[in-house]
Amino acid sequence: MWVRQKYNLPKLSPAREYMIVEELPYGKQAQVDFGEYNMRDGNHKRVKVWFFLIVLSRSRFKYVWFSDHPFTSELAIIAHEKAFGFFGGITDEIVYDQDKLFIVDENSGDLILTDAFRAYTKERSFALHFCRKADPESKGKIENGVKYVKQNFLYNRPFYNIETLNDEAIAWLGRTANIMPHGRTMKSPSDELIIEKPFLKPYTAFIIQPSQTKPYTVRKDNTISWKGNFYALPMGTYKGRGSQVCVKKENDKIIISDLSGKELYCHTIPSGKGQVISNTDLRRDKRGAIEELIEQVSQMFEDRQTAKQYLEAVHGEKPRYIRDQIILIRQTIEMYDKQTVNEALRYCCQNSIYSAVDFKAVIKQNIRNNAQQTEPIIERKNPLSNPPSPNATVTPSKSKIIDYEKLMQNKN
Repeated sequence: MWVRQKYNLPKLSPAREYMIVEELPYGKQAQVDFGEYNMRDGNHKRVKVWFFLIVLSRSRFKYVWFSDHPFTSELAIIAHEKAFGFFGGITDEIVYDQDKLFIVDENSGDLILTDAFRAYTKERSFALHFCRKADPESKGKIENGVKYVKQNFLYNRPFYNIETLNDEAIAWLGRTANIMPHGRTMKSPSDELIIEKPFLKPYTAFIIQPSQTKPYTVRKDNTISWKGNFYALPMGTYKGRGSQVCVKKENDKIIISDLSGKELYCHTIPSGKGQVISNTDLRRDKRGAIEELIEQVSQMFEDRQTAKQYLEAVHGEKPRYIRDQIILIRQTIEMYDKQTVNEALRYCCQNSIYSAVDFKAVIKQNIRNNAQQTEPIIERKNPLSNPPSPNATVTPSKSKIIDYEKLMQNKN
């Protein structure tokens, strides 16, 4: 911006043609979006809140619901149910951004919904319409609504707690947002809702209990950040970018589990912030798990006792990478036939080869040797040192030129 202002460089962007959109039929469509805002509490400390906003496209009737932590697919579903109850019905279609709460992936128009939201849409009979990426103008009604919530309701409003904020939001909707005439339609959204309500699909509430667990991102050092402290997790919990765990608080404990619900570890919540809560047990090699893995892989060989001794020797040779070593050996066994694998095991034991990579290399070399033995033997002879072949003494027959001359004379 500074360079553009100094040198008077205009910002060029492709021109986009706009046309006014006709009003949709009553009960046809609603638009959904999310927002976030920084408020101040009684001690003038910053508090961040997140909110869900839905607008009926025809009547412009709105509903907003706040949360004190980021929205998940589950929270978004609960917000939908609260909105449908507030409206007293469901529209035929709902318009969304391509938000990660609803969509796992998008590939040239092929949208993959999250498991929770896909299951929810099967229960509710509304069509889904997702805007293109980075195209907020295609749902301008809700974009203006988000700005309206921030600049009219949230601006300079103190934060007490999330329950009070939601109560204040309902009061604001009934006092201002859904009562004042809309700038475009010049009609009160509440009056328009009376007309639109018969066109909405009937709504029957079903209660969705919010889960007490919340997802948290796992850091590269196998820790999570929770309420100002860092909590250590077992080695291997971090499995790349996007790794998450679920966190649940019970009394003075924090219980951390994976996404399937399996408990990973339980920490005692300390007093104060900025601490690293860990335990030497988290860094300790779980010998029982390694022994179980060795036992499982040894069962895949014919000579199980020899295989177990070999895997134990690999463990002694490479203790820090034993899990990777055994997994590679297991993958190698699954790729080749049993006879080849057992021959490689005997060869490695006889020659003290205790490495999964070398074990795989021995198998490949044995396969190459067997392939060479089965190839047909080609005998090569030197014509200078070996007696000539009988075919070499055969004299080829010759044609007489007079025969060709007679044929050409007859043709003429």
